[in-house]
Amino acid sequence: MSLSTDDIKVGESRARVLVDDLKRTRIVQYAGASGDFNPLHTDGRFAVEAAGYPGVFAHGMLTMGMSGRVLTDWVGPESLLRYGVRFKAQVWPGDTLTATATVESIEDTPDGPVAHFSLCTVNQDGIEVVTGTAAALLEP
Repeated sequence: MSLSTDDIKVGESRARVLVDDLKRTRIVQYAGASGDFNPLHTDGRFAVEAAGYPGVFAHGMLTMGMSGRVLTDWVGPESLLRYGVRFKAQVWPGDTLTATATVESIEDTPDGPVAHFSLCTVNQDGIEVVTGTAAALLEP
């Protein structure tokens, strides 16, 4: 999938529900896939008693990866040049996450037009959990 400057405009946005009712199982599956077995994400007793949290919470990189879907579903993974985020709040089991990407600008480069995006992922209460930016190469 490759978009051109005719397909995408400054100010245009796309939203995507990333997960509805995040399950602890998915968090543990991510731990296994990533090799990150930090007990804050996998051991409820440790998270509560040793760390003082209300329970386990999702890995930031799990949230980042899920958030990237709003971009790859729109421009395709092969077009994505850069993607970075800032973690703003923890994601808990039971959360529903929605990501929105917005075209902030399109610039001409020697390699072709590049679209620059802002990204925001919120939970079911509207709290920002991730914000970020991305760039994607477009067809001329």
